[in-house]
Amino acid sequence: MVGKTDHDNDCLSIKLAHPQDWWFHVHGMPGSHVLLKRKENDEEPGTEILKAAAAIAAYHSKARSSGTVPVSCTRALYVSKPRGAKPGTVTIRKEKVIKVKPALPLE
Repeated sequence: MVGKTDHDNDCLSIKLAHPQDWWFHVHGMPGSHVLLKRKENDEEPGTEILKAAAAIAAYHSKARSSGTVPVSCTRALYVSKPRGAKPGTVTIRKEKVIKVKPALPLE
């Protein structure tokens, strides 16, 4: 799931996300929030799936035309909205940074 606007990002990150879902956002610049829903069978996504979600986050950011982009990744559990913050603004903890090239998955 990809948020297209600040309000979409809020809805995705705060209302639709379950604690064990994976959350992505390009590190240090504006962009969409990306949510990778956890499978119901509790199976963890592989490294390639996490990198693909990170690449989608990089693609939907101001870094789209860059080479390799750092993307923050964490569980939705560690994403919160500060009181009074403007739409689309969140704070994250326990992030891992994945370096990827911006891309959309091949269909």
